[in-house]
Amino acid sequence: MARFPELMGRVVVVTGAARGIGEEIARRFVTEGSSVVLADRDQDGAESSARELIDLEGRAIGVGCDVTDRNQVEEMFDVALAEFGSVDVLVNNAGVAIVEPLMEANDDAWDAQMAVNAKGVFLCTQVAARHMRQQGRGRIIVNASGAGRTSPGKVPLGIYAASKHAAVGLTRAFADELAPSGILVNCVCAGIVDTDMWELIDERMTADSGQPAGTARDEAVSTVPLGRIQLPSDVANAVILLASDEASYITGQALSADGGLLKV
Repeated sequence: MARFPELMGRVVVVTGAARGIGEEIARRFVTEGSSVVLADRDQDGAESSARELIDLEGRAIGVGCDVTDRNQVEEMFDVALAEFGSVDVLVNNAGVAIVEPLMEANDDAWDAQMAVNAKGVFLCTQVAARHMRQQGRGRIIVNASGAGRTSPGKVPLGIYAASKHAAVGLTRAFADELAPSGILVNCVCAGIVDTDMWELIDERMTADSGQPAGTARDEAVSTVPLGRIQLPSDVANAVILLASDEASYITGQALSADGGLLKV
């Protein structure tokens, strides 16, 4: 059931939408009556997820797109415009994480995470904003992670955190530049989300410590004031709020949606 009627008929592009948080964000927009472009470098996965949303009587298409490639990003937005006629909301959700300590990381790990998590935000936001400027309005939302606001601590995600700090910085800078055009730019900083990434983190940390599988994840969740792991739907709820008219005077902000985990 739609909760924000102003999102009915809006055209939304979600990157990294073949699975996980991105797929859930796309699903939530469809329930609001939006038309959704699910973009992912896994084209088969994006198309499969789009078909599921169509089965729910939603308007959706899946598009293959590597967000680190400008030509592919431009082609993806061309497809969105040809199919639906406009682009009203962009959700920069595509992201990668390599679980390893900084002192063990190599150049390839740096380049891969910075390319998707930072350059991908830059390219998609820049191309989307050019179309939105012609409309005189738009919303751009970045899934920046709580790692973009603090150190990862004992969790071996140093480069990932650096790339997400860059995503937060890009959010704030784009917000300043695009405000005169009626385009609002914000990011969501989630906490410990129940996704494949936390399975990888737990696998690495428990292997290093010799503890049973699940120990690292359980210890991390125990620090969350709300007392439970975050669900992809919790992230989607925050994204929907920022896309709605309720957020019409909010821009350049990093919204912590993390169960009270971070106090920054």
